Amino acid sequence: MKQLWLFNQINSDLQRVEKELTKFVETDYPILQDSAVHLLAAGGKRLRPAFTLLAGKFYGYSLEKLMPVAMALELIHMSSLVHDDVVDASLTRRGRPTVKSKWGNIVSVETGDYLFAKSLVLIAKINHPEVARILAEISVEMCQGEIQQIKSSFDVEQNRKQYYYRIKRKTALLISACCRIGALVSGAPQRQVWAMGAYGHSLGMAFQIVDDVLDITAKPSEFGKPIGGDLRQGIMTLPMILSLQLSQEPSRLQVLLGKMDKTDGEVAETIELIKNSGAIDESMQLVDLYVQKAKKHLQDLPPVPTRKALEELAEFIRVRKF
Repeated sequence: MKQLWLFNQINSDLQRVEKELTKFVETDYPILQDSAVHLLAAGGKRLRPAFTLLAGKFYGYSLEKLMPVAMALELIHMSSLVHDDVVDASLTRRGRPTVKSKWGNIVSVETGDYLFAKSLVLIAKINHPEVARILAEISVEMCQGEIQQIKSSFDVEQNRKQYYYRIKRKTALLISACCRIGALVSGAPQRQVWAMGAYGHSLGMAFQIVDDVLDITAKPSEFGKPIGGDLRQGIMTLPMILSLQLSQEPSRLQVLLGKMDKTDGEVAETIELIKNSGAIDESMQLVDLYVQKAKKHLQDLPPVPTRKALEELAEFIRVRKF
């Protein structure tokens, strides 16, 4: 697990979440055990459990109450990653082989299903009537977002509205739910629960746009996976959509973006055209707007040290390289 200095308030509790996750996915079926533990060992930033715990810091913080929530949210996220790797035919994630590359598609799908089912076990234990409803609704919307992404592959006619629809469901809804449910379970007033959810939504949108920018601009060693993955899979991201409007060579760019089997040379050419168009700067300006929106929602929360940590986390999301 890649620790962030921004989680200093909750690092020890995050480590406990990590240990409980490892124990919780244990099973008597060796392949399922190995694949689930492999996925956990790949680490990651554990942003979703962190948001859940931080959201609970404003009110009646109780790790005992928040633990099953944080674990369930991370398991939902992990199950979606395993399924994504099958759809995207990804061989590495965070610099390590994916479950797909080690065990194949069938084991990957079943591992994802297993992790999602384990999240349901946790959700059933959470003593709050709203939690199950919220997680059920966002799980449905996440699936709809993935189907929309598959349906729109290599479609160069996509617009911003369609892109926002996808990333809201792909990323923002789950991060928003982490913040919202963390506050809800901790007994926050309704207005503050809404504010935390709105903060998480804005930050989730910013996070995904940055991710899409990094897929074009990052160093693979920092990013944890090869760049240009979205280009190869035909996923039209914001930098691509904007580059078609801004590029001096829109016809060439349209041909390249719409081509299904790009050579490495064509991927490199497409990346250069996108960079030269000014689309990266335009995309990052939108990230700045979402970060500012996120920080504005925090003004509805008590001025405790955790609020400052969430403000700094918003700034980190904007400048991150991994």
